[in-house]
Amino acid sequence: MGRNGSGKTQAAAWFLSHARFDSMPYVIVDYKGDALLNQIPRLHELKVKARVPRSPGLYIVHPRPDQEAEVEELLWRIWERGRTGLYIDEAHMLPDKGAFRSLLTQGRSKRIPMITLAQRPAWINRFNFSEANFYCVFHLNDRRDHKIVEQFVPVDLEKPLPQYHSWWHDVDRYTTFLLRPVPDRETILQRFDDRVPKTWFGGKVRRELI
Repeated sequence: MGRNGSGKTQAAAWFLSHARFDSMPYVIVDYKGDALLNQIPRLHELKVKARVPRSPGLYIVHPRPDQEAEVEELLWRIWERGRTGLYIDEAHMLPDKGAFRSLLTQGRSKRIPMITLAQRPAWINRFNFSEANFYCVFHLNDRRDHKIVEQFVPVDLEKPLPQYHSWWHDVDRYTTFLLRPVPDRETILQRFDDRVPKTWFGGKVRRELI
């Protein structure tokens, strides 16, 4: 969680670079066409109506804001498939209906790990907080967001954070500490390049249609 320019997207991309996309498919839902995410080597681009991939790898879908019904159907297909990682940028853009709530509440048992980003915690479903294993909280401008986050993370968000730093909270261990900035964009992209086999997808982005 964090305002625009706080460092949250770069941090989330760093966390994604450590995910198990070598053993299961990971689907990135990217509404805004983020520059860093779309530079990840050997991404496989999906249409919103595409089948859920079965092969390990990194996949990206770029829905429009007016495609709520199509996104809802995609999330249900992932819920039914299981064993698929999800990275969701701008979580407030998702349709707040049955599919996303089911993924949040049942995803652990269905082996659907999720990385969810939000610039306005007050705008997203409360299950995002109650079902989370970890929180990463960057600078937030609005005190309404502070009030919500402080119900789950034991920090005083009125205290200023150094640039690109964040509060990291481990729910199971009930441990909170200050997290320093993640590596730069080049290092993150290099980590993806090192981990994504050159043989995946013929070494280039391809599109998958129904």
